Amino acid sequence: MPGSGRKRMHQFLFVFFAIVLLIGCFTPFSRNFFGLPAYQHVLVGEPLAPSFNLPTRLDRVLQWQVGRPAYTGVLLSDRVPVVQRAGEYFVSLKLFGLIPLRHMMVVAVPEVKVVPGGQSIGVLLHSEGVMVVGEAPIQFPGGQAYSPAQRAGIQEGDIILAINGQQVYNEADIREIINEVGGAGEKLDVRVKRNGCEFHVYINPGYCQKTGRYRVGLLVRDSTAGVGTLTFYEPESRFYGALGHLITDMRTSKGMELRDGSIIEAEIRGIRPGTRGRPGEKLGVFSDRPLLSGSIEQNTVYGIFGTMDGEPNNPLYQTPVPVGLLHHIRPGPAEMLTVLRGCEIERFALVIEEVRPEAVADGKGLVIRVTDERLLRGPGGIIQGMSGSPILQNGRVVGAVTHVFINNPARGYGVPLEWMLRECGLLRPTNNLPELRQAS
Repeated sequence: MPGSGRKRMHQFLFVFFAIVLLIGCFTPFSRNFFGLPAYQHVLVGEPLAPSFNLPTRLDRVLQWQVGRPAYTGVLLSDRVPVVQRAGEYFVSLKLFGLIPLRHMMVVAVPEVKVVPGGQSIGVLLHSEGVMVVGEAPIQFPGGQAYSPAQRAGIQEGDIILAINGQQVYNEADIREIINEVGGAGEKLDVRVKRNGCEFHVYINPGYCQKTGRYRVGLLVRDSTAGVGTLTFYEPESRFYGALGHLITDMRTSKGMELRDGSIIEAEIRGIRPGTRGRPGEKLGVFSDRPLLSGSIEQNTVYGIFGTMDGEPNNPLYQTPVPVGLLHHIRPGPAEMLTVLRGCEIERFALVIEEVRPEAVADGKGLVIRVTDERLLRGPGGIIQGMSGSPILQNGRVVGAVTHVFINNPARGYGVPLEWMLRECGLLRPTNNLPELRQAS
């Protein structure tokens, strides 16, 4: 039947084109196209989309259009659009120069150079206000035990900023005010910060017979200390970055709200090796005669940042090294700088297994694996205290070690250095005068 034959033909054509489309989606060009980021940094002098390779036969079908009309119709293949000046560019990839297929915001920046770190540092951070890290119920007459603060709505991770109009900075401040107000038979007006929002909670303190004073039944913490690694130092601004991740409270896993803090050189006295299921750690002490120190001005998902008091010394890299942006990083061999004993910075081999541009929210943009036998035999791989250890590849500083895989200490995550520099303000255009040239 003619109608039935046409129907079978339509079905055949549908299946045929579906298979062609499916195969096309797995070609290198398709993966490249769909992997184009919506927001990308490039260096002045680089192509607008350095990670995108267009087949020559398509160079007149797909065309880049940049900014205002004066820059439209620039071909990608034999006439690659290259940025000559720093600035922001809104870029479109169009079919025949008419139909938009992809939009990108490209930020062109001058090349940034930093001195790689690797030094072990002691980190001391004081929180804004006082963080609630748990409850300590009060034993009331009659055998009843509870926390008045918890009943009033206080939760773990909350920041107590002030009580009855008085700012609090440590546990002693809170203890003194609560006992004084409770002794007067008054209610506490507590100003609390939770997830960036401030509000007031009203609490009736209870008299604790065990301690002989008025309490609200909370455990609090106002500071934290530990050992990490310096990632980079920028000589002109004297700015540094370290750790590569947010400093959090161990009990609540909430980020510490920064009031002030400092870093100081640390000396590694020993190593507790890591095993499957149990991370190892560096055992360090703050140096009596530190060669580096500085302030902590930011505590972010991408690390801590601040200003150095002096210029740190790295005998392996005494002059600044170019920073590698995200598109410069390739799966393959790299090296890490860190300290395993004393204050000596050493090189260790590792492999970048995966680059994850989509992980910008948590900073885990690199998957890395230690290949250096010295690290695998001794510490067992990545251990606590290595956070912030700079990663270098092809003559560029490209990232920092941040986390270890609990069940495989040889593997872990890293944060791209581009994200760290973007966070602290060192990676930005110096002007807004975009200019393109045609490069053959």
